[in-house]
Amino acid sequence: MPFKSKNLGKLSQVPNIDMKIATYNVNGINARLPVLLRWLEETAPDVACLQELKSIEEKFPLLAIHGAGYNVVMHGQKSWNGVAILAKNQLELKESSRGLPGNDTDEQSRYIEAQVEDILVCCLYAPNGNPAPGPKFDYKMNWLQRLVIRSEMLVKMSNPVVVLGDYNIIPTDFDAQKPERWVNDAVFFPEAKEIYQQLLKQGWTDSIRELHRNEKIFTYWDYFRNAFNRDAGIRMDHLLLNAPLATRLKAGNVDRNVRGWEKTSDHAPVWIDVSD
Repeated sequence: MPFKSKNLGKLSQVPNIDMKIATYNVNGINARLPVLLRWLEETAPDVACLQELKSIEEKFPLLAIHGAGYNVVMHGQKSWNGVAILAKNQLELKESSRGLPGNDTDEQSRYIEAQVEDILVCCLYAPNGNPAPGPKFDYKMNWLQRLVIRSEMLVKMSNPVVVLGDYNIIPTDFDAQKPERWVNDAVFFPEAKEIYQQLLKQGWTDSIRELHRNEKIFTYWDYFRNAFNRDAGIRMDHLLLNAPLATRLKAGNVDRNVRGWEKTSDHAPVWIDVSD
């Protein structure tokens, strides 16, 4: 097993620290490695959660990530899916769980949890669900229902928790430049949007919307129809915070310039700063 975690120790002994936490759907970590390494060097997040790795553990660029100054825990899968949590070397990182509970037969690598200092970091890559209706949408909804059950437990924790990643849900019309363009897409179906509202009703804070309440802000622009240059984007990469962490929220935004780099992902990194 090439991925080794440090010993965290008791949570009660871990002090709060300032931390920059980011999420980034890399759309193939080996294909986008130069982009990822450049972003890590330029922005230096303390924690970076990655989705859509499209890599098994043996093919994961561990040496390059270590060389950039990060330890990692990951849950990989050949050619598809895959999630990872990166934390700067000086931070305590310990994997606590992998795979979303509720379906022991689910072989898709879409969820991992790890303790980073005093914060429980839960990285997810929710199913897309297209074409819909159909089996892929049924799987998406089943997976999201399992997420609701898990989140109901996580939101009540006395320790700070962040559940972040590519949710493959556009929460509202305001989160799309052209909502009508997405009406027939599973990421915009009413059933998916209702799941997101259920999460918020549990007590989670949508950190980016909290900080940018009246701003059109996007995290994804597809590769077609010159979408990025037209800013024809959507917001479906989210960082949800439980109450103990929401009180520490200071800032957050989207590194949209990364979407304009050569051979980049169709997603842009999203980040927040939390205080001690």
